[in-house]
Amino acid sequence: MRRLLLAVFIAFAPCAAAQDYPNRPVRLIVTVPPGGAADFIARLVGGKLSESLGQPVVVENRGGAGGTIATDAVAKAAPDGYTLLQNSITTHGVGPHLYSRLPYDPVKDFAAVSGLALLPLVMAVNADVPAKNVQELLVLSRNQNLNFASSGNGGAPHMAAELFKSVTGAQLTHVPYKGSGPAVADLVGGRVQIMFDAPPSLIAHIRSGKLRVLAAASEQRNRLLPEAPTFAELGHPKVAVSLWYGLLAPAGTPQAAITKLNSEVTKILQSPDVRDRLQAQGAEPMPGAPEAFAGFMREEMAKWAPVVKQAGVKLD
Repeated sequence: MRRLLLAVFIAFAPCAAAQDYPNRPVRLIVTVPPGGAADFIARLVGGKLSESLGQPVVVENRGGAGGTIATDAVAKAAPDGYTLLQNSITTHGVGPHLYSRLPYDPVKDFAAVSGLALLPLVMAVNADVPAKNVQELLVLSRNQNLNFASSGNGGAPHMAAELFKSVTGAQLTHVPYKGSGPAVADLVGGRVQIMFDAPPSLIAHIRSGKLRVLAAASEQRNRLLPEAPTFAELGHPKVAVSLWYGLLAPAGTPQAAITKLNSEVTKILQSPDVRDRLQAQGAEPMPGAPEAFAGFMREEMAKWAPVVKQAGVKLD
């Protein structure tokens, strides 16, 4: 009888723990240092999630190695719903193709919780570049050397330009920087001619006339730069790139915890306050069911595999 009762208790304990979820602080691990769009989104959503869950959600920044350090830490964490990862296009879109070997499986080692936000990119050029539109830029790229800046090898701005090259045949040379700040500074200074980036990094220089926005890599025109046509409008619908962020838990996390988190995150992202604060930063809320977010990540990984291969980019 004791053995039977013990077996019942062991079987029931995870269910009881899941139903009681959460009863202690939750860690939200972010793959980048403090500051920037990813950190802003994590702290905005994390703060609201603390209120709705009734437990602290502690944002922990673990930057480095293209997000693999933070991602590996969550992959190996206890699957109890108390350690979460804010993932991105870097970790679960482009990243899996940049490394010959990862210490985790980007699909099997994680459970999707929800998308968080999309931050569509735009393409801008230095104001002295004579091309006034994308078609003129393509012609110019075949007649003189043009350099494009990025915030680093393998990042979304870099791969957006590589996608643009593969789709249009543009002839551009990559110049990587350690972060968006120095890359934008050299773009404004004319040391490089072209860059894909999120609007908040570029908009002040566009409004001052130092940069010119040529196109938006999004389905609809960018909310902050509505004057820029989309690549789809210009006949290049495949040039669609957004920084995106989502929420993952370790594989094996109780379904009750996943469902609870998804429900609360959905309410947060649909609230007018959070939506307005995201849109002020050029981002769009991205709520959805766990299954939908898992499907989105699979599509992103499939999309970037041939682009990374053609560009020949490897980070190990």
